[in-house]
Amino acid sequence: MTIDTDFEKVFPITERTYIGLAGLATDVKTLHDRLRMRVNLYKHREERVIEPNTFANLVSHMLYEHRFGSYFVQPVIAGLNKNDQPFICSMDTIGCIDLGGNFIVSGTAAENLYGTCESLWEPDLEPEELFETISQALLNAVDRDAMSGWGAVVRIITPSGIITRDLKSRMD
Repeated sequence: MTIDTDFEKVFPITERTYIGLAGLATDVKTLHDRLRMRVNLYKHREERVIEPNTFANLVSHMLYEHRFGSYFVQPVIAGLNKNDQPFICSMDTIGCIDLGGNFIVSGTAAENLYGTCESLWEPDLEPEELFETISQALLNAVDRDAMSGWGAVVRIITPSGIITRDLKSRMD
């Protein structure tokens, strides 16, 4: 029985940095609240906005602090640094950073996403082309995974702003 399908798993950290947290809902909520507090402390202490790579190290450190009673989450961090260079990484439950390079996958359909992303991704895509590539990869991977579905939200981070669109997929 499906109770709810609109639990938020992707959160803005700054105007140009987002974190996605796949995993146990209570740990997603707890970790997001603690990250928001730590980012605010960083902003007040350093008097500047946290960069994506610095934020990734902060998340990694927090997860490693709880390695013996870990949060059941797989974070994905994406953003643009101050020079408009893209940054993307993921982590395991104890904070080991994976700087995947071209793309990062996480969640229940991760194994299926690797194949579709490898076949569809190309370098230097424009935002509309990137949206189409992400959409096709997500929909194809979700169709092959019985535990996934109910749509997705695609967010594309550009220097001029965030593009957000909803995807509809199977609902069985």
